[in-house]
Amino acid sequence: MNLSFFDQFMSPSLLGIPLILISLLLPMLLYPSPNNRWITNRVSTLQLWFFQLITKQLMTPLNKKGHKWALILLSLMILLLTINLLGLLPYTFTPTTQLSMNLALAFPLWLATLLTGLRNQPSATLGHLLPEGTPTPLIPALILIETTSLLIRPLALGVRLTANLTAGHLLIQLISTATTVLLPIMPAVSMLTTTILLLLTLLEVAVAMIQAYVFVLLLSLYLQENI
Repeated sequence: MNLSFFDQFMSPSLLGIPLILISLLLPMLLYPSPNNRWITNRVSTLQLWFFQLITKQLMTPLNKKGHKWALILLSLMILLLTINLLGLLPYTFTPTTQLSMNLALAFPLWLATLLTGLRNQPSATLGHLLPEGTPTPLIPALILIETTSLLIRPLALGVRLTANLTAGHLLIQLISTATTVLLPIMPAVSMLTTTILLLLTLLEVAVAMIQAYVFVLLLSLYLQENI
């Protein structure tokens, strides 16, 4: 029973071939492809409004140099948001519950922001490792602490996204299992757990959206420090 709870986080395969790449490409096929018309239908209009809203929220704190990252951050936001929401459907696999995938997204982008800062303003970037006015005896310790906090940023990004989605999926499976078991024994209690399950599902929809936004927002804040 304990093992079956975690089976949903195993990458699906067909004839020994992992299907995780297909699960990553499928969300992009759900969006309508652009064409030469200004306005095509309500779905495209809603999609364009949503993209503009997210881009405005992410790019407002950044200067013009940071606007070059708009396409990368927006694409990452849409990818994470779509994967997280589709993972709440029955009989689906959520790639963002895999720590390896989240680290593969977080580490290169964090490293790119760091290298951008070292190339454009090396003094200011290295200056973040030592706060102004630090007493001389505390300088080595503070440099070590700030360097450690800088290096664990991509790990924190990946672990945060993985832990929140994994915990939500486990809670939904536990409560749904309890609802199924209690239905023939105590129908009244089963109805109560069904209500809790519906409320938890709505909460997980909100968590899936918030975690995708937080992941990209933190990357934009890291970029803001280095430009």
